[in-house]
Amino acid sequence: MSSYVHYLIIIAKSVTIYVFIIGAIRLFGKKELAQLSVIDLVFILLISNSVQNAMVGDDSTVLGGVAAALGLFICNYIFKFFLRRSTRFSKLVQGEKIVIVVDGNLLQHGLQQSMMSVEEVQMAVREHGVKDISEADLVVLEVDGNITVLSKDYSFKTVKRRKKPQLSHNP
Repeated sequence: MSSYVHYLIIIAKSVTIYVFIIGAIRLFGKKELAQLSVIDLVFILLISNSVQNAMVGDDSTVLGGVAAALGLFICNYIFKFFLRRSTRFSKLVQGEKIVIVVDGNLLQHGLQQSMMSVEEVQMAVREHGVKDISEADLVVLEVDGNITVLSKDYSFKTVKRRKKPQLSHNP
């Protein structure tokens, strides 16, 4: 087998893993994206480690890593292109927003669909500066995993953004 074909196989395997991971995240819930806990971080690290060999196999060369990364970059570019161009594709891959609370009332269907517990919703509401679920006018789990809370007759909006890692600068 030529080295050209070998690297195309690495690219194909990387794309397959990419699509699988997107499908798995879609299936198991998008709330995991915005609410990264220690358990979630360990899970992500272990998943990346477990699929590495499936992508590159025994090839631990720089070119093998570059081929895998190239496949992932190309696949990511194609996915983002179609996400912007097609509402249907976007809904298939990312899903739709899920309404969890309306006028202070917890919607059981939204709660089940979001795979969140009442305690998690209560915590998210408090993180947005609203004392209780009953005081929230609207709570929505957005397609990107962020939680939006509207309160005070829909006039005060807060969006909990994903936390970016803080780098410590030691002098």
